[in-house]
Amino acid sequence: MIRWTYAFIDRPTATADRAATFWNAVTGTRVSAPWGERGEFTTLLTDGADACLAVQAVGGPGGAHPDFSVEDPPAFTARATELGAVVDARHPELTVLRSPGGQPFCVAPWRGQVTRPAVLTDPGGTASRPDQICLDVSPAAFGAEVDFWTALTGWDSRPGAHQEFHVLRPLRDLPVRLLLQRLEEPRPASAHLDVACSDLVAGRALHERHGAEFVRDGDGWTVMRDPSGGIYCLTGRDPVTGE
Repeated sequence: MIRWTYAFIDRPTATADRAATFWNAVTGTRVSAPWGERGEFTTLLTDGADACLAVQAVGGPGGAHPDFSVEDPPAFTARATELGAVVDARHPELTVLRSPGGQPFCVAPWRGQVTRPAVLTDPGGTASRPDQICLDVSPAAFGAEVDFWTALTGWDSRPGAHQEFHVLRPLRDLPVRLLLQRLEEPRPASAHLDVACSDLVAGRALHERHGAEFVRDGDGWTVMRDPSGGIYCLTGRDPVTGE
């Protein structure tokens, strides 16, 4: 059973510090000391709540990936491999896997996390919350990835508002949910962070003030690039309900 979820923002080692500074500013968090075997992780902390957002320095272009905190990591990992996932690495407190379509994710033991960070409201009244990882999936792999993630999580699984989307929403009040997006052309598996925002225009302006760049508008979302070069989206969903 998944008891907690994390969104990891993966950025190239050379720009990871820049990413942590930006995401710290736009989420109203504070930055932890670097941790990990090589100091590659930085957690974004919220007073009075359990952490659910972190930046990881990686090789390559980066992206995003989910971490699942579970009661029985070996059993959850075994279930994932039965469904077609592949184990990339095993560490004392963490197992790194890839979905059948190639999307990385991690499994770790649940340590009692229960309190989700509150929605952030800026001085201008715009509310926002980073609460979704969008998995960008090649057309040929989309159906199999929907089946895999649905079976693995056990979450509410339903088509999104647009035909290229499929939503996986936790049955409990977990901080990060999943969205699968069917791409128009084949490409390797990737993912990006989505930030629910009560006002896309104001949210874009806020993020630009902290160094992000506008990329393009979609139908209910705005694609942005953070100061480290990573792509993410502001979405017009309700930050409180996710609807």
